[in-house]
Amino acid sequence: MGARLLAIVLLAVLAPLMLLLALGVFASVGSPVLFRQTRSGQGGRTFAMLKFRSMHDAKGADGVLLPDDRRVTAFGRFLRRSRLDELPGLANIVTGDIAFVGPRPLLPETIRDLGPKGVARGTVKPGLTGWSQVNGNTKLPLDRKVELDLWYIANRSRWLDLRILARTFSVMTLGEKDTEAVRRAAHQGEKS
Repeated sequence: MGARLLAIVLLAVLAPLMLLLALGVFASVGSPVLFRQTRSGQGGRTFAMLKFRSMHDAKGADGVLLPDDRRVTAFGRFLRRSRLDELPGLANIVTGDIAFVGPRPLLPETIRDLGPKGVARGTVKPGLTGWSQVNGNTKLPLDRKVELDLWYIANRSRWLDLRILARTFSVMTLGEKDTEAVRRAAHQGEKS
């Protein structure tokens, strides 16, 4: 089964769950329930990445948005921790903008700032999940994530993609590993 067809099937099967999540987002942050952000895809082509919103738009007295950690709702933290905020990204697989597995799509300006490493990341389609997402994700600095993404690109295979998908479900249910475990897992992954 092709990735696009599988994404369509998953969207249909997960529609009741996504509806419940959308209602939860609406109750916690209002409308719209989806967050759209321009990301850089394969070859630097931009697209609108879809996610469930996890933050409200609260601003300080100066009219500037509050820091992210002060705008994330309790429901938003649950969505992020469980990675359920990423489910709308299945639509990005249907449109061909991303794959199930690949380097996480970044902002175009981040790709530009990465220089040759950003270009190298763009040689493959970005993914809904990836090697850096299952090896620390938010616990890693950007340069380490980029190293892991480039390692993935150099070593990608169906077997590695299946390992990443299996580990994604582990991260969804058990959360991200602590920093020391992340370093050991990432180092071990580079050897395999």
